[in-house]
Amino acid sequence: MRHVIALDVGGTGMKAALVGANGELLHQARRATGRERGPDAVVDGILDFAAELYAHGERHFGEPASAAGVAVPGIVDEALGVAAYSANLGWRDVPLRDLVARRLGGVPVALGHDVRTGGLAEGRIGAGRGADRFLFVPLGTGIAGAIGIDGRVEAGAHGFAGEIGHIVVRPAGTPCPCGQRGCLERYASASAVSEAWAAATGDATADAADCARAVASGDPNAVRVWRQAVDALADGLVTALTLLDPRTLIIGGGLAEAGETLFSPLRDAVRERVTFQKLPSIVPAALGDTAGCLGAGLLAWDLLDTTDRTEVTT
Repeated sequence: MRHVIALDVGGTGMKAALVGANGELLHQARRATGRERGPDAVVDGILDFAAELYAHGERHFGEPASAAGVAVPGIVDEALGVAAYSANLGWRDVPLRDLVARRLGGVPVALGHDVRTGGLAEGRIGAGRGADRFLFVPLGTGIAGAIGIDGRVEAGAHGFAGEIGHIVVRPAGTPCPCGQRGCLERYASASAVSEAWAAATGDATADAADCARAVASGDPNAVRVWRQAVDALADGLVTALTLLDPRTLIIGGGLAEAGETLFSPLRDAVRERVTFQKLPSIVPAALGDTAGCLGAGLLAWDLLDTTDRTEVTT
């Protein structure tokens, strides 16, 4: 059975699958990333995991994987196949695509940015299915974005496209590790809401999920903290939709798990801010934490589709 390897590398864990031609998940596995052992050990762990998946496919499906897709965090040069930088994993300029291809005996390998890869999956088979233009924004520890155009995701000239979390929404505001002040992710990420709610309650263990529950119960302090985050998020999103004009705006990540506690005021806040812009559909992400792995599988199949088309043409 023809299949590909899909591997999503996170800061703490790796999710993997063998994916069939129709998108069916033939085998799934998880493993710790092991970043505490250092960047070289992380790379070795990725290569070992990929080799195990390759061997599993050969044993159970009668042939080895035809290609592999790998999604990683940080700065990624997808054209060169290089994991350029990751603060969480501690690596710089790792030629990961070539390393994986070599370990797998020369099969084609695609390397992608984790958020863009997750956005690819949401756009094609998730909440953005059928939308020719979409923006995927996961609200987690930080805020990133993926710009979807006709079934692909735009990386930009230097691999930085979609970094909506570093739109300045509060000039001269809270310092951001990126070097600016007032970045969106300092106000509207799950970690920013957790920090604000912990400060408001005096409870260092309070987090964004606690704040959302308190909002749902009508706590005025929680409503104030939540409103500030929603207002900042709406400001950032209106800037993005003014530039990109997406048909669908997909919100994911931990903060989106609050459901209508987030989406109802967010839709209202965005609607209040638009003037000439067309209001996109604002919907929750559909694929959860499987998006990156599913997107890696799509990257791998895209490689094979391109190869097949080239062979037919030539």
